[in-house]
Amino acid sequence: MTTKSPRTGGYTYEDAGVSIDAGNQLVKAIGPLVKATARAGADGEIGGFGGFFDPKAAGYADPLLVAANDGVGTKLKLAIDHDRHDTVGIDLVAMCVNDLIVQGAEPLFFLDYFATGKLENGIAERVIAGIADGCKQAGCALIGGETAEMPGMYAAGDYDLAGFCVGAVERGEQLTGDKVAPGHVLIGLTSSGVHSNGYSLVRRLAADKGWRLDRPALFDSDRLLIDALIEPTRIYVSSLLPVIRDGLVDGLAHITGGGLLENLPRILPQGAHARVDANLWDQPRLMAFLQAQGNIEPSEMARTFNCGVGMVLAIAADKAAAVTQRLQDGGETVVPVGEIIAGERGCTVSGSAGTWSATQDWEATHLA
Repeated sequence: MTTKSPRTGGYTYEDAGVSIDAGNQLVKAIGPLVKATARAGADGEIGGFGGFFDPKAAGYADPLLVAANDGVGTKLKLAIDHDRHDTVGIDLVAMCVNDLIVQGAEPLFFLDYFATGKLENGIAERVIAGIADGCKQAGCALIGGETAEMPGMYAAGDYDLAGFCVGAVERGEQLTGDKVAPGHVLIGLTSSGVHSNGYSLVRRLAADKGWRLDRPALFDSDRLLIDALIEPTRIYVSSLLPVIRDGLVDGLAHITGGGLLENLPRILPQGAHARVDANLWDQPRLMAFLQAQGNIEPSEMARTFNCGVGMVLAIAADKAAAVTQRLQDGGETVVPVGEIIAGERGCTVSGSAGTWSATQDWEATHLA
């Protein structure tokens, strides 16, 4: 029930459910987190009307700027319902910076949007600490953001996140996929889990099958099921940037919504077809669990989940061994995925259970 201010009898913003003081306290509390993400070109300060970044100070001579934005999706519901707020900020950063690195761009700075019905600083600080952690992993500065307290817009305890990231690549060094051609090989970097796509299906399975998320996972008795499901999205920037800058990569695909089937065609020129052999790598036990629990057809798995591969590189065959070694030295687990062949622009995924293709024109399907 809304009440009037006892001092004046007039209404205040806090009477309506918005606390300016709580917002100011949050800004003060996250100040050290933001400063910890400072890098060349940004000072990491917050509190102004906008954040500055100097590309020259970051070492760029003639940069092209690349921008990306994304969210975390319904993975947030798992975080909210099970008090797992500490890593969804990493997911938020990962979904943006991984989309930049596939274009050859180094992530430079990040801004976040946190919206909720009632600001609970303990939760907000945990979320933003995760965002700062993700920024440090990606080497980008958290230079600002927005915290919105909107009574009536969200159920009690709910919040939503959006992230915005800008990166840079020297003119002429951007990855467009135009160099990908028949004869190239496809290698993959393993995922850390479900990442941040497909959670509406995961949550539907959890509800229909009565999963006890607070119990050890059937596929890993050393972990609670909720912890396996909430594992944050892997950030691939630090391992990929050196090999990209050395000109060893011709195409990169971030495997998000749409899976392998729909993401690989995005980096292919006309006349190039991605042939993926799912027998070349072991399906993670988590993915096998999801597939078995939902009796999910392999074709549906291939277009819904990453199936254990979060990033795919298209490289010349004679560079595969060197690139693989460097990525492994950088901490990645590298698996063979397939090859590029001549054919209609698209992707075919084959495995022990069959073959599935996506050969329709990608722009006509997704950009019309």
